[in-house]
Amino acid sequence: MNYIKNTINLNTGTVEQKREEIKNYFIQTYDLDEKLFDLLSDKKHIFEQANRLRHPLIFYYGHTATFFINKLLAANIIQDRVNKDFESIFAIGVDEMSWDDLEESNYNWPSFEQTKAYRDTVKQIVLDLIDTMEFELPINWESPMWVILMGIEHENIHIETSSVLLRELDIKFMNQNEIFTYSNEESLSYPKNELVKVKGSEVLLEKSRENPIYYGWDNEFSFHKAKINDFEASKYLVSNGEFLEFVKEGGYNKPELFTNEGKEWLDYAQANHPTFWIKKDDEYFLREINREIPLPLNYPVDVNAYEAQAFCKYKSIKLGYEVRLPSEDEYYALYSYTNADKKESNIGLKQFNQSPVDKYKFDEFYDVVGNVWQWSITPMYPFDDFQAHSIYDDFTKPTFDDKHSLMKGGSFISLGNETLKEARYAFRRNFFQHAGFRYVKSNNEYRTKLNDNVYETDDSIAQYCEFHYGEENFGVKNFCVNAVELLKPYIKDIENKKALDLGCSVGRSTYELANHFDDVVGIDFSANFINVGVKLKKYESLSFNVKKEGEIFEEKSVSLKDFNLDKIKDKVTFMQGDACNLKDIYNGYDLIFCSNLIDRLYYPQKFLDDVPNRVNDDGLLVLLSPYTWLEEYTPKENWLGGYIKDNKEISTLDTLKEKLDGFELLDTIDVPFVIKETNRKYQHTISQMSIWKKK
Repeated sequence: MNYIKNTINLNTGTVEQKREEIKNYFIQTYDLDEKLFDLLSDKKHIFEQANRLRHPLIFYYGHTATFFINKLLAANIIQDRVNKDFESIFAIGVDEMSWDDLEESNYNWPSFEQTKAYRDTVKQIVLDLIDTMEFELPINWESPMWVILMGIEHENIHIETSSVLLRELDIKFMNQNEIFTYSNEESLSYPKNELVKVKGSEVLLEKSRENPIYYGWDNEFSFHKAKINDFEASKYLVSNGEFLEFVKEGGYNKPELFTNEGKEWLDYAQANHPTFWIKKDDEYFLREINREIPLPLNYPVDVNAYEAQAFCKYKSIKLGYEVRLPSEDEYYALYSYTNADKKESNIGLKQFNQSPVDKYKFDEFYDVVGNVWQWSITPMYPFDDFQAHSIYDDFTKPTFDDKHSLMKGGSFISLGNETLKEARYAFRRNFFQHAGFRYVKSNNEYRTKLNDNVYETDDSIAQYCEFHYGEENFGVKNFCVNAVELLKPYIKDIENKKALDLGCSVGRSTYELANHFDDVVGIDFSANFINVGVKLKKYESLSFNVKKEGEIFEEKSVSLKDFNLDKIKDKVTFMQGDACNLKDIYNGYDLIFCSNLIDRLYYPQKFLDDVPNRVNDDGLLVLLSPYTWLEEYTPKENWLGGYIKDNKEISTLDTLKEKLDGFELLDTIDVPFVIKETNRKYQHTISQMSIWKKK
């Protein structure tokens, strides 16, 4: 089968032509994802856990379908769930987040057949939307069709990551029939590598959110410029044969070759050779996705970033001068120098495995694109004017931690956005991702750390950090502190074991509640918000920039010690979640605290149907809201109040009294707050706190 290698051009043709293109692209991707799992010899093996740091394979089979539904709901394109349980259990992976929960006892996975039926239903929903959705060209960030493309490109990523997990799975669980086409070009000889000059150039990347040519992830926008001097790069990717020299000379037994992080990984992994090499007696074999073959010395080595860095240090000693991994900008310079976009490469599932490092020529170099991803020395960082997309705000932000390195160029199984020059994917340095490397000799400066705290460049997060942890304005008390203080008379007569702060934002109220409860969980839909709470718990302080006027900012720093909250931080846990579709494990609370949440939910009635069941008898449900109903957050038909029906004004509080019939309303209290936008612009709002006791 010839797969569509490149993602959809968002400018060309007519709307109806674009519908057909996107439909074909969606079907190809969706069906390919399912075909990948046919590599299992029996579908019961889909419950195997290939990597103990990841979920069982069934999660990834269901996750890509769930992603479509959850993002379409978040964008208000659809209003109804397909299966709320599936859309909770398959929603959030464990690959990147420091707050992820991998305790498998918390999961009751559905059967393969149930998951397949769910995927079929979602497939038809998406096809119907593609056929009927109104949109204009060009398709950009604001277009509803962007969300469909987001789901397709997300699935392309998971096709690749799932193939890696299948490669990590014990071969006994695999179907070794040639479902996909392997190329058999392995050799026991390999070309001798050498350094070749790359002419320096100006790197310029500029991608418009309003008029992009192709779909892009948030980190690809909007502007980046760098000056690169001449440097030298290895002609070939490092082959298995070249890396075997490192192995034979005891490279894995020389911790001094590894970075400090790399030493920790080495101690954990107890590795003596690359993870996909298999040693039998004195011979090495290579584990491909669903077969084992004698180690092809002419294929690129597949390693993590720590191993690549250690090899570069080893090679530097051998050569007598320093070589290292290339920077992201040096990769772009090499790409331009070789006119890489005009060359043939091993990418887009042309074959189901790697190819010889001397097969695909890019002028004087080989494999500038494709074959395996190429590790860079550059940590993921934001370009100028970075913005997270509102529908997927946690795609990149969690990787701004100096623990994720950028990979460039794509692999043999990369599709869609992954094949583009400007694609920016970053993985933890201990991960495996069909990734190898080349090395460079260079005097160019390169970024080794993020340096700038990501929150300094995010107006929304900085504003909420100031709101939660900043100074009081106009004599109005801190909202989070005041709300919890006002609750004290009501919580003194209930159990104080477990509390849930639902819609916790950047976490101040979560920490304040921990002064009164033994165990407090803070949940928010936004990974970027909860990451503030996580970082405050983990690090001494957090910096952010508050806007003063125009482009003038004031740098601020906050620490839990400033508020005497550092002593109770171990009682606090932060998790990402959807208030309208929480996992079953979140139950048995003495208090559920929901601050300025209900008028920002896409389906508040579902929230009211579910959340009361998670409160213990005689426990409290506390709702704070200014009742600012807006269609950009909540479809009008889902509002709980603020409208006229049958010539009668419907207030939110009256609706709450009707819906929360299993609770006694103890009190309502007005809680004012002030949000600072700039030095001369503030929002003054009054939230109503209603306190409900479960009967």
